[in-house]
Amino acid sequence: MLTALEQLLGGLLMFLVLADVFLTVLYARVGTGIISEKLARVVWAIFRNVPAKRHLPVVLSFCGPSIVVLLVLTWSLLLAFGAGMVVHPLLGTHIRSSSGSTPTDFATAVYVGGSSLSIVGSSNLEPQTAATKAFFILNAIIGTSIISLTLTYLMQVYAALRERNALGLKLEAMSNRTGDASELVARLFPHDQLSGGYTNLSEIAGEIVAAKEAHHFYPVLFYFRFRDAFYSMPRITFLLLDAVSLIRSSLADDRAAWLKESATVQQLWCASLMLVSTLDRCFLHANPERARATAEPDYDLWRARYALARKRLIGAGISVLADEETGAALYVELRSKWDPLLSALAPTLANTSEADPVTFQLSKRTG
Repeated sequence: MLTALEQLLGGLLMFLVLADVFLTVLYARVGTGIISEKLARVVWAIFRNVPAKRHLPVVLSFCGPSIVVLLVLTWSLLLAFGAGMVVHPLLGTHIRSSSGSTPTDFATAVYVGGSSLSIVGSSNLEPQTAATKAFFILNAIIGTSIISLTLTYLMQVYAALRERNALGLKLEAMSNRTGDASELVARLFPHDQLSGGYTNLSEIAGEIVAAKEAHHFYPVLFYFRFRDAFYSMPRITFLLLDAVSLIRSSLADDRAAWLKESATVQQLWCASLMLVSTLDRCFLHANPERARATAEPDYDLWRARYALARKRLIGAGISVLADEETGAALYVELRSKWDPLLSALAPTLANTSEADPVTFQLSKRTG
């Protein structure tokens, strides 16, 4: 009875690992992983709470790679452990040593189970029956498949990470390394050259859609942080949402009505909002609604930020709405739709100031 129970638990453990590999690598959607998502959250919490305030960005930059390494190790060890539970009762009978006596301890069983996951193998303990031979072959197929899928997964994750970083660097350069959406809009449409900037805006819209889908496929990407803040997804999404808010609230209707209503601007808005929502589900899984409710909006600060942005656009020769108060009210209305989402994430992501450096500095001056 105990023998059958041990083998059943071992088989269930192997099935659990295979299901997690399937959901993480092949099905690839946020919120579907069994082991991978929980492991990522635990590792992030450990790195996030390291008592190294000054060097926290450096510490967090190791979190993403650590999660990937630990995930692969966890899959491998659990598979070996599960296979060991299956073969343990068979040692000395259905599985015997090719020379000498056959050890029957559990450590040997795990060693045999782990070795059978490789087609090459490295154990001198050999299956003696048709059933155990079939199990060894099945184990070898499973092991080889897991290795192939893991390598493919790693290649896809790092390819998506490179594209995301390229987008972050592109936006950083276009905003003159300020992280300021008004600077980005000013350099996209200088002297009312809206058509020229529209081409660049369309390219950015396509890139943020690709980034959104990559993070939906591979949520581990959210845990990859870098020392430079402009590579982070909160910074990228904030910059784009703020830029769209400024375009729709600041630019003069007689010249920019077509731009405000364009599919490109709407695509930027929707894709960025969807990406922030995915961030919320990933990091605020406990109670995202409560976290958002605690992020109190500062309307006066937002109006001050709008006034500064409007001055920058005027300085760039861009036609703006004549009524500043109307524009400010529209900006506050638009910002209230996305700012609480990002503000709620700030404590969890350890980036209170990096997503919106302009407003952060403004609040320090006025606070």
